[in-house]
Amino acid sequence: MYTDGDGELEFLYQLLGDGQPEQHSGYMASTAGQESKSVNSHESPQRLSSSTDADVSSQIETRPDPGREQRKGVPEVVFGETKSDAQIISMARGLLTGTGRAIISRMRPDSMAVVQNAFREYSISTREAARVMIIYAPGYVRKNTGGSIGVISAGTSDIPVAEEAALVAEEMGCRVTCIYDVGVAGLHRLVNPLHNLLADGVDAIIVAAGMDGALPSVVAGLVPVPVIGLPTSIGYGLGGKGLAALLAMLQTCAPGLSVVNIDNGVGAGITAALIANRVAQAREHQSQ
Repeated sequence: MYTDGDGELEFLYQLLGDGQPEQHSGYMASTAGQESKSVNSHESPQRLSSSTDADVSSQIETRPDPGREQRKGVPEVVFGETKSDAQIISMARGLLTGTGRAIISRMRPDSMAVVQNAFREYSISTREAARVMIIYAPGYVRKNTGGSIGVISAGTSDIPVAEEAALVAEEMGCRVTCIYDVGVAGLHRLVNPLHNLLADGVDAIIVAAGMDGALPSVVAGLVPVPVIGLPTSIGYGLGGKGLAALLAMLQTCAPGLSVVNIDNGVGAGITAALIANRVAQAREHQSQ
């Protein structure tokens, strides 16, 4: 057991890897609007030490984690809603240098054009309803893991959060099939689409619902695969803003339903994709 700070850090490095801090690239994150610079070997030790395990800007301190996907199977997703444009750009540059891709969620509408302009030389995909932007370096190829996920929304108002979940699962290599507006107010609309999902061999299903949040329990009571309940902040009056939906999903008696936080499409997409990708690995191993 280490008792000093340096010893504890060394122990942490050993747990995470080969005993040394990861050096994903010799890149020091630039400030907004400037080109990235490689670390100069003549810089002071203090300057070099600040770049361990992540890219760090001298003016806008950000520490993107390009090694997360290799370490956990989950890419870092930049939460844009509470960050300045300069912070978003700085983090995106670090991720692009390390992985060739940057995923930015919950972008403010006024940030979209600013960030797009900063990365004119890259391929950019946006989902305006979900407020998500993905930036790809030239030549980036998204992996295909063989995992398969269904994403269901109870109502059309739940689609933005469902889309966020679907996009994250796609970026983790899954094939995603979306079924929208099949909530309990007209449950007959669910029957055929759900049958088709199961016939297609999905490994996990995400169900986004606001209001009373009943649909995830209905689906979990019918299907033989894990279901991720995704409560949305759609509702009114007592229990509105997703609280009633969250509590209903947590209180379910349907087996096989796990629940993420209100509007946490990123978390739902990641959880479902981790399940699906593990199942796909088992299928591939079985077939060999």
